Amino acid sequence: MDFVCNFPFFCIVLCLATGVISSVLKPKVAKAVSVTLVSVCLVCSFCVLFYTIGTGESFTYMMGHFPAPWGNEIRAGVLEGVMASFFCVIMLLSLLGGEKYLKVDIEEPKQNLYFVLINLLLSSLLALVYTNDLFTAYVFVEINTIAAGGLIMIRSNGHCILASMKYMIMSLLGSGLLLIGITLQYDLTGHLLMSNIKESIGALAANGEYTVPLTVIIGLMSVGIAIKSALFPFHAWLSDAYGYSTASSAAILSSLVSKAYIFLLIKIMYRVIGTDVFWDSKITNVFFALGIAGMLFGSFSAIKEHDMRRMIAFSSVAQIGYIYMGLGFGTELGMVAAVFHILSHAATKSMLFVACRGLSEVSGDKKDFSDLKGSGFRNIIAGVAFSVGAFSMVGVPLFAGFISKLYLTSAALEEMSVKMLVAVITLAISTILNALYFIRAVISIYTPRNEHYRIEGFRPGKTFCFGLACFMVINFVLGLASYPIINAIEQGLQMFS
Repeated sequence: MDFVCNFPFFCIVLCLATGVISSVLKPKVAKAVSVTLVSVCLVCSFCVLFYTIGTGESFTYMMGHFPAPWGNEIRAGVLEGVMASFFCVIMLLSLLGGEKYLKVDIEEPKQNLYFVLINLLLSSLLALVYTNDLFTAYVFVEINTIAAGGLIMIRSNGHCILASMKYMIMSLLGSGLLLIGITLQYDLTGHLLMSNIKESIGALAANGEYTVPLTVIIGLMSVGIAIKSALFPFHAWLSDAYGYSTASSAAILSSLVSKAYIFLLIKIMYRVIGTDVFWDSKITNVFFALGIAGMLFGSFSAIKEHDMRRMIAFSSVAQIGYIYMGLGFGTELGMVAAVFHILSHAATKSMLFVACRGLSEVSGDKKDFSDLKGSGFRNIIAGVAFSVGAFSMVGVPLFAGFISKLYLTSAALEEMSVKMLVAVITLAISTILNALYFIRAVISIYTPRNEHYRIEGFRPGKTFCFGLACFMVINFVLGLASYPIINAIEQGLQMFS
C-alpha cells in the first residue's frame, strides 16, 4: 500500500486529536492550530485526489488489525478526493474571511471552544466522505450535529440559542429516522460494510424478497437525511440558524454541513442500496417533487425578506431544491449535475455570507436593505464579492451557477417525460425569482446614500480580502473551467458503481 493511502485516516484522527488539544489552548493559538490543521487536511486531500486520478482506481484502508465486519474501513476514490478537497478549501476560506468578526461576535473565554467545534466538524465531514461503514457514518453524523449546533449557539444571544434549539430538534429527528433505517437494514442483511450490504440487497432484490421492508428502509434513510439537509418542507430551522450565527459559522453551515449529508445520501444510493434498486423504489420521484417545491418556496420566501442574511438563508432552501431535483431525475447526468451544484453552491453561498457581514460592518451592523444602501462603495471587496455571488446564483454565464443550471437543464431534457416539462418550467421560473431578489440586493448596496457615504480610515482586513478573493477565483474557475471537474465527478460516480 502506498503511503498516501494513509492520508484519509490521518486527517480524521488528526482533527479529533486537535479538537481535544484546542480546548486548553489560548484563543489565538487555537485559531492558528485550526487554520494549520485545515491546511494540512487540504494538502492531504489533494494528494488523495491526484493519486486516485493517476491510478484510475479507488482504494480501501483497514483501520486496526481486524478486517470488516469486526474492524472498520475507509474508502477513497476520485469523488471522495474531490469532495474532501473542496470541503477543506471552503472551510479554510470561511475561517479566514470571517476571522475578524469572531472577536466581535464571540466572548473571549469561548473563542478557543469555537475552534474545538470547527475541528470536530471537519473530522465528521471527512469521515462522512471517506467512511465505508454505515454505522460509522451514523456516529459521525451525530458528531456533526453536535458541532453544528454548538457553532450556531456560541454567539450566546437569544436568537442564536433559539435557532440552535430548532436545529437540534429537527436534526435529531432526522438522525433518529436514519438510525432506524440502518437498524432495519442490519436486521435484513447482517452487514454494516457498504459493499457487503449492496451485495446482500442486490441478491434480495433479484429474488424479489423483502420488497416492502427494503422500500421502508430506503424511505427512512432518505427522509432522515432530507430533514438534516433542510429539504423543503423540513427547512424550518434553516433561516434562523444561518441568519443569526457568526459569518464563518453561517458560511460553513450553509456550504458544508447540509452538503455532507447529501453526499452521504449519494453514497447510500450507489454503495449501499445500489442505484437500480434505489431508483426502482420510486423514492426519486419524491425527491423530484420536494426539490421542485423547495426551488419555488425558497425563492418566494427570499423575495419577501428585508434582512439580507435571512434572504441568503432562504435562497439556500431553493438551492438545496436544485440538488434534490437533480437526484430525482434518477439518471447519471442528473447525478453529475447534482454533485456539481453541491460544489457550485458551496463556493458561492459561503462567499455571500462572508461578504454580507462585511457590508453590514460598514452599515452600523444593520442587515436591512435600506440600511445597506451604499455599502458596496464603503467596503469595495465585499460589494464586488457579493455581486459575483449574486450573479452566480442567478445563473449568469461565466459564473459557477450558470454551469449548474446548464447541466440540470441537460439532465431534464434527457428525461423526455413529464419530469422534463416540469423541471424546465420550474428552472425558468426559479431563475427569474432568483434574479428578482439578488439583483435587488446588488442594486441596494450600490445605491448611494447622502450621509456616511464613505467611512474614513476603514480597512477591511487582509484575511477578509484574501478569503473573498479566493472565493471569487473558485467561482470563476467553476464557471470557466468546469470540464475537468465534471470529468472527475463522472469518473468518481463510475467508481462508486
